Amino acid sequence: MSLAEQLFMITPVAAVAALVFAFTKSAWISKQEVGTDKMSTIAGHIRDGAMAFLSREYKILAVFALVVAVFLGYSGSTSAQSHWLVAVAFILGAICSGLAGYFGMRIATSANVRTTNAARKGLSEALTVAFSGGTVMGMSVVGLGVLGVSGLAIIFYQTGILAGSEGTDWRRIVSVVTGFSMGASSIALFARVGGGIFTKAADVGADLVGKVEAGIPEDDPRNPAVIADNVGDNVGDVAGMGADLFESYVGSIIAAMALAASAWAVSSGAEAEALKSAIFFPLLVAAIGIVCSIIGTFFVKTKEGGNPQHALDMGMYIAGALMIAATAGAASQLLPEPMNFNGTVIKWSGVVFAIVAGLLAGILIGKVTEFYTSDQTSPAQGVAKDSQTGAATNIIAGLALGMKSTVGPIILIVIAILVSFHFGGLYGIAMAALGMLSTTGIQLAVDAYGPIADNAGGIAEMAGLDPSVRGRTDKLDAVGNTTAAIGKGFAIGSAALTALALFGAYTTSAQIETINVAKPIVLSGVLIGAMLPYLFSALAMTAVGEAAFDMINEVRRQFREIPGLMEGKAEAEYAKCVDIATAAAIKRMVVPGLIAVISPEIVGYYDKEALAGLLVGVTVSGVLLAIFQSNAGGAWDNAKKYIEGGQFGGKGSDAHKAAVCGDTVGDPFKDTSGPALNILVKLMSVVALVIAPFIV
Repeated sequence: MSLAEQLFMITPVAAVAALVFAFTKSAWISKQEVGTDKMSTIAGHIRDGAMAFLSREYKILAVFALVVAVFLGYSGSTSAQSHWLVAVAFILGAICSGLAGYFGMRIATSANVRTTNAARKGLSEALTVAFSGGTVMGMSVVGLGVLGVSGLAIIFYQTGILAGSEGTDWRRIVSVVTGFSMGASSIALFARVGGGIFTKAADVGADLVGKVEAGIPEDDPRNPAVIADNVGDNVGDVAGMGADLFESYVGSIIAAMALAASAWAVSSGAEAEALKSAIFFPLLVAAIGIVCSIIGTFFVKTKEGGNPQHALDMGMYIAGALMIAATAGAASQLLPEPMNFNGTVIKWSGVVFAIVAGLLAGILIGKVTEFYTSDQTSPAQGVAKDSQTGAATNIIAGLALGMKSTVGPIILIVIAILVSFHFGGLYGIAMAALGMLSTTGIQLAVDAYGPIADNAGGIAEMAGLDPSVRGRTDKLDAVGNTTAAIGKGFAIGSAALTALALFGAYTTSAQIETINVAKPIVLSGVLIGAMLPYLFSALAMTAVGEAAFDMINEVRRQFREIPGLMEGKAEAEYAKCVDIATAAAIKRMVVPGLIAVISPEIVGYYDKEALAGLLVGVTVSGVLLAIFQSNAGGAWDNAKKYIEGGQFGGKGSDAHKAAVCGDTVGDPFKDTSGPALNILVKLMSVVALVIAPFIV
């Protein structure tokens, strides 16, 4: 047994360490003080609304998961045993994805009020609580992901249940484990779309009626949609985002394993033995990333008056630097030379260069995203400036910014693809995607901290705390908006690389040697694939608009019919707004989600080359549209915050009202359709890989 194989067998230890670390942080947060009775009551409303939504959503998703599992189990395969195991892996992936969202939701609704209370003492204390809450989310995701993939692979390996006539069949093992990724991706898509519809329906309703029409501050307790808005931060940006990055993380690991397993299947002797190490290595990289992320969390600290962004950056940079050093050392010891991937000879150093290319591309994409979306830089400030002449010019500026912002990330993705392919072939591209997501533990911690800080500010406002408390939480929230945009950039960039790696695995599994775009059947697939992200986005945004329409009417009704509400002498009926958003999200998330699951099967069973074209079209169109929407939405949001900081007339000015209108357009861009597109791209690729054995 090689050293790589020995380490592969203990990979679950790193996953358990991540879960233990998450539990320890969760226990520490629970011991922190909640604050006043009013703060506790408000937090209780948010928690109850969030968990009620999650319960209703998961009941629907459980039915969907069971139906798909039965379909997978009964599909016409040459090995019925294998495909019942795919169904089992699918269910486990769905469960782990759901658990990631659940753990994130529980801790976020516990950490928000404690962050508010900590902000009464100082900025450093508030950052510590909020980031600790995010850390629980991050470590839960990587822990469950590595535990699920490695656990299944080890069980199939040790039991020999998938062994072939000549012993362990790693291609069959990885093919079955791909079902885990499909389960994670399916739940992630529905969770992202459903959470996005909820949060943006509530946000749009609260902003347009509260800020623009009634002229009351954000998070004012008189606004009936304010609790729904805070609930939405959790269901969209915590549960939805957690499931999103869970499937990204798992998908990148399995894509690399699938490519190595395909090459192993057509090799023999020493070449096959070398390629076994390449199958194990992605999981070992993920395990190393867990350790580096845990170490990085200890460097996230700031002082009163300091910049929380610098503290968060420090943690990520240290984790990234450790990751590069540790991965290089591991590769030199664990990957034998040479490794022959279907005629492409790869060295261990080439794999390291590919991982570094992905990691650096991810960091740089984050920086480009920050440049276009931060309220401290000229692009978003330019959108704020254009708000002085009305909502129309604000929206035009935001759309132009979003389109322009695609240039930098695409060039960086292309460079990462070319560099990683040069040094490692398709396997190198898959490892570049994993490199980009290797420190997901701390990346997601930084991302998930944002909605916790946002909720903390809302609780401070509703509880009537000293303005200095809201000042501290706003400082954390402003950074959170930027980290959220950066997180979306990471997810989209990794989606492009992972989708390309999965595409390579699909063409290998489906025995497609070349893709000729001049063939009408292939070009037809490309065009259909390019169209799907637009249809998907339209359905998601229409759902937000329809749900927001109902929300706006309900808020107006309460302002009109509840005596003393505007004077602060009566309490709004918060539960009705939460119920409207919940019902809308559950009802309208189904159709967009089914598109991703059904489309590859319809096209694939018609023609396997047409399915290859479909994957090309959806990847190119989806990645560009996702970057455009996410960055335009982030810029509109921070342009509004820039004006609220006192520029161009400040709150209540005509420029502010125009910026609020732009922000409401950008909300479904950046929090519903935009981030869901990267899941669409990968889910369709995973579905294609799963059904490839049936359509050969």
